[in-house]
Amino acid sequence: MKRILVCLSLLAMIMSCSTRQQTPARVGYDLSSAAASGDIPGLNQKTDLDRMQRGVDQCAALWRPEDGTQADFEAFVKQWLATSPADREVLFGKLSRAMEIFATQANQLTIELGRPTVLAEGEPGDIDYLFSSHDAYAHFSDDMFENKVAFITILNFPHYTLEEKNSLGGGWDRLQWAYARMGDRFTERVPASVSQAVTVARSAAEGYVDVYNIKMGHLLTEGGEKIFPEDMSLLSHWNLRDELKSDYADVPHAREKQEMIYKVMERIVTQEIPAAVVNNPEYDWAPFSNRVWKDGKEVSLPSEGDVRYGHILNQFHTFQELDKWCPAMPTAIARNFEGSIEMTDTEVEDLFVRFLTSDQVKKVGEMIGQRLGRELRPYDIWYDGFKSRSVIPEDKLTAETRKRYPDAEAFHRDMPRQLRNLGFAADEAQFLADHIVVEGARGSGHAWECVGRTEPARLRTRIGEGGMDYKGYNIAVHEFGHNVEQVTDLYHIDHYTLAGVPNTATTEAMAFLFQVRDLQLLGYGRQTMDADATLDIFWNMYEIMGVSLVDMYTWRWLYAHPDATASGLRDAVLSIARGVWNKYYEPVLGTHDSPLLAIYSHMLDYPMYLPNYPIGHIIHYQLEEHLAKCGSDAAFAAELQRIYRQGRLTPQAWMKGAVGSPISIDPILAAVEKIIYNR
Repeated sequence: MKRILVCLSLLAMIMSCSTRQQTPARVGYDLSSAAASGDIPGLNQKTDLDRMQRGVDQCAALWRPEDGTQADFEAFVKQWLATSPADREVLFGKLSRAMEIFATQANQLTIELGRPTVLAEGEPGDIDYLFSSHDAYAHFSDDMFENKVAFITILNFPHYTLEEKNSLGGGWDRLQWAYARMGDRFTERVPASVSQAVTVARSAAEGYVDVYNIKMGHLLTEGGEKIFPEDMSLLSHWNLRDELKSDYADVPHAREKQEMIYKVMERIVTQEIPAAVVNNPEYDWAPFSNRVWKDGKEVSLPSEGDVRYGHILNQFHTFQELDKWCPAMPTAIARNFEGSIEMTDTEVEDLFVRFLTSDQVKKVGEMIGQRLGRELRPYDIWYDGFKSRSVIPEDKLTAETRKRYPDAEAFHRDMPRQLRNLGFAADEAQFLADHIVVEGARGSGHAWECVGRTEPARLRTRIGEGGMDYKGYNIAVHEFGHNVEQVTDLYHIDHYTLAGVPNTATTEAMAFLFQVRDLQLLGYGRQTMDADATLDIFWNMYEIMGVSLVDMYTWRWLYAHPDATASGLRDAVLSIARGVWNKYYEPVLGTHDSPLLAIYSHMLDYPMYLPNYPIGHIIHYQLEEHLAKCGSDAAFAAELQRIYRQGRLTPQAWMKGAVGSPISIDPILAAVEKIIYNR
């Protein structure tokens, strides 16, 4: 709570500062005339004038009066326009080196300042939360425009739209792709104060999410019974979801536990949960009746009300300020989809809706009902019975993972062996492990990217006092997949601007590839894409697509209602979640008006991140289908590395290079239909 209050106080102070958009100067330069007159040495009619003019025009669009006069602009173009391919390539190399240095130093500063609040290394103080909300990159854009480096970059490496990259990219070589990605570096001119406000709002939301633990040992049935272990503390939503999944195994009170977790989730989403029971073992709470006891006496406590939705609203307000400085992508929706995911929101929505309305969804739902021997319930969107590990008692797996991994260092030491189990050559397995650091996380855990070739990737995972339980291990393996991707397409890339992957969904696909092989990493034998594994991916897609639509529709609603209050947003999100449920989930899972799809914590701290997961599942399945052709683990690992060393192309170009076809749900729909037919 302290972190949240400190961050919100800082946010209010930043937002009170003026962020008035400045008018660009009216400048320009006709290069055709300059070529004809010989005004610029080396420029002639054979030069790539169209590309150069694009760079000039993009510079002019961001040039402000304080940057100089028309004469100053012309002098700048004459001085810095690289008119020969050789000069342009030399400039590209120098810019790439500098960008890597800047990114590396900013990343290291962010990592070190955030350690007290992110890692499980003692209790952080108020000053730690202030430091962790600092954006080390906030002034970078301002500085680069002021010293003209940004303009030099734009002039020689102009920006291409997503549509242009997809249409022209098929004819580009690697260097041309690298040049195009350099052109993405400075497309907007955002003041540092606006960037910092965005970071502070996100940090406050992260602080709220990171400590949102439910003390499961203090939950009561309506009969007053406690059915969870006394010391069990589960973070919402991740650990709650994973505990619910584990109860598909043959464990005591399995159905009763699932129903209780579902009710807890409902109370969180509706904000009827008593605020004081969150992360607090002093109270016993009966979620069905919403009654609370302390020291054996019933007490009355206020609910959270709309706190959860206030964090979404705070981020929306910072994005509204950011919108003013981003004319090419003037909404957070556009920046997230066209700019980050590099697929339009309507393209993504159409992909999801076509999946959700497919005949295969209802048929697989019927299959699950038959397996369970009962009518389906809303929480069966997390049905976990297709996984091979579901037949292995979780307590057995937990005993093994706790023994193997009593701490973060033990997991790190075992990484080379795990990678060799997947088919990685011994030297490459060691190289990857040497470039990954494992750290105990305060929250659920995450993978922190290495952005420079002098630093490691970081695997942050939650490890209990007794060691890494199976749930934690499974999450750690997911993050391990991210880390392997991060190291692979940075340290083995040909051009720095191509380092990384097309979008977050593509790195999620690598994480899924690892996560579904978690038992193979433990030594249980090779895991392949059989019928159950295909159905598991399919059902995961079904679950997360609805959650993603709720996230997307929430942000469309916010832009349609810019003056909304937190309580108004809460009511809107609940209405959206229930509407999506009734349309796409009630026909399969029953229960009218369930708000369950609004439970994901990413809606709070990383708005519109969620669509990356289902897109990642789609990519994952296409990769699995392609990699199944590899005859050995070694061939699997080699092909996986080839695919990810493509680097940061657009998603569709990357996918065509990976498997020979664009991103599509058709392969998994066809595979599931075949499984259903052969039953």
